[in-house]
Amino acid sequence: MADIDVNDPELKYLVVSRDTFEDPASQAEWTQKRLVWIPHSEHGFVAAGIKGEVGDEVEVEIADTGKRVRVAKDDIQKMNPPKFNKVEDMAELTCLNEASVLYNLKERYYSGLIYTYSGLFCVVVNPYRRLPIYTEKVIEMYKGKKRHEMPPHVFAITDCAYRSMLQDREDQSILCTGESGAGKTENTKKVIQYLAYVAASKSKGGASVSFHSQGRFRW
Repeated sequence: MADIDVNDPELKYLVVSRDTFEDPASQAEWTQKRLVWIPHSEHGFVAAGIKGEVGDEVEVEIADTGKRVRVAKDDIQKMNPPKFNKVEDMAELTCLNEASVLYNLKERYYSGLIYTYSGLFCVVVNPYRRLPIYTEKVIEMYKGKKRHEMPPHVFAITDCAYRSMLQDREDQSILCTGESGAGKTENTKKVIQYLAYVAASKSKGGASVSFHSQGRFRW
């Protein structure tokens, strides 16, 4: 990743310091407690430590409450080591399951990190508030950068498509999908904002870009 100051207050909604996740004590605690995810009626999944096995069931102790319960072995989902907490690309997770994906998205969201990659896709969680991550300063940070060099952002997706259009001379598409209120319209606006900025910054004799409502932009 490019050299980014994680302590810059203007970037706190884009990147998080990973120093705390490399703590050996946290890794030792995770290993000792044999932590896993178990289903929960209210929270979806909760962390629990394995205490023993009884036939097809496993006795676990819920981390937050200390309550012991038995759950079926098939209902348990593996937990990733602490070093993967708030990972930017969930394709890097050692254990890629529903509980781990939901936990990673939740932890990033609570830290103000609304963008997360999942392989080729960018997952966005609507913050329902304005974040200072769409300024000209941020656009300049993403211009011409490869996706892995910068934190997850719709600008990174847009820049990749824009550069591919210039290089390959082929039409590109960005698909924004989700349920009502997910933020499709707002992110589409950010795509247009980015394209308008980078296209305007080129010389008058440079490329011409047209953007269509379906999400296609053409050379």
